[in-house]
Amino acid sequence: MENRLCKLLGIEYPVIQGGMAWVATAELAAAVSNGGGLGLIAAGGAPADVVREQIKKCRELTDKPFGVNVMLMSPFSEEVMQVVIEEKPAVVATGAGNPGKYMEALKAAGIKVLPVIASVAMAQKMEKMGADAIIAEGTEAGGHIGEITTMCLVPQVVDAVSVPVVAAGGIADARGAVAAFALGADGIQVGTRFICSDECIAHENYKNAVLKAKDRDAVVTGRSTGAPVRALKNKLTREYQRLEKENAPFEEIEQLGVGGLRRAFAEGDVQMGSLMAGQSAAMVHKIEPCADIIRSYFKNIDDILGGIKTKMEV
Repeated sequence: MENRLCKLLGIEYPVIQGGMAWVATAELAAAVSNGGGLGLIAAGGAPADVVREQIKKCRELTDKPFGVNVMLMSPFSEEVMQVVIEEKPAVVATGAGNPGKYMEALKAAGIKVLPVIASVAMAQKMEKMGADAIIAEGTEAGGHIGEITTMCLVPQVVDAVSVPVVAAGGIADARGAVAAFALGADGIQVGTRFICSDECIAHENYKNAVLKAKDRDAVVTGRSTGAPVRALKNKLTREYQRLEKENAPFEEIEQLGVGGLRRAFAEGDVQMGSLMAGQSAAMVHKIEPCADIIRSYFKNIDDILGGIKTKMEV
C-alpha cells in the first residue's frame, strides 16, 4: 500500500504500533518496523538514559524508520524529550499532555510529530502547532483513554483537520482496518494485537490473559481520579473499583496502581498486575510474528468490500 501516511513516514503499510508502556520495547518496535509498519518505543515513565539505550538498541535491530512515544505526564518527560531530539528517531508520538513547547525543536531535528488525541478540539490545536499527523484514539483502546468512541471520534477529526489522521482503538483485524479507512483515516494504530506477537517480550502470562479475554473483560478504572485506564479485569481492577465506590482518598487509589504494569509485564502477575489491553483483546486468538500481524490487516479486503456490496444489494 502507498498513501500519504506511508509517504510521510517512509513505511510500507499504514500501520503504527501503539506506544504501550513497558510492552513497546526496542524488540517490538524494530519487529513492527521490519514488518513494514512504524514501530514505537514507549518511554512511559522511564528515565532518559533508559530511553536512549532503547533507541540505540532499536537501531541495531532495524534500519527502517521507527519512533518514540513520550508520555508527557512522566516526571522524566523533559529529559526524555531532550534525548529524543539528540537521537533523532523518525517520529515522536506524544500522549497525556501538550507537546507544544517541544514542537520547534523536534521540527528542527527533522522529527515528525504525531500527537495522540481524544477530542476534536485537541486535534485542531495540535495541527495549528505543527503536528505532521494526528492519532485519534477512541475509548476502546487499552491504557490511558478518553471518552469518545473510535467510530465517532475519527470521522469528526478527519473533517476538522487537513493532516493525515490515524485511527486507534478497537482495531483488531482487516474488518476494523476497512472500517477505519471508510471513516476517513489514513492509517491505523494497533496496540493490543501486538502484545500477542512473537517479538513482544511481555511475560507469557500477560499474553495468555489477552488470548483468554472475553468481550466484557477490558474494564475502566480511575474515572474518579480523572485518569481513566482500561485493563483486563482481575483482583487489581476490582480493588480499584471498590476504592472508587467508597470515595477513598486520591492518594490511596493512586498508590494501588504503582508498579502494576511492571508486575504484569515482567513478573506475569495476572491478579495484582495491571493487564492493560483494549476491548479488542477478545478478538485476539493467537500469537504470531509482527510481520504476519501487519499483513493480516490488509488480507481479504476485496472479500470484505464485496460482502458489504452484496449486503447493500440484497
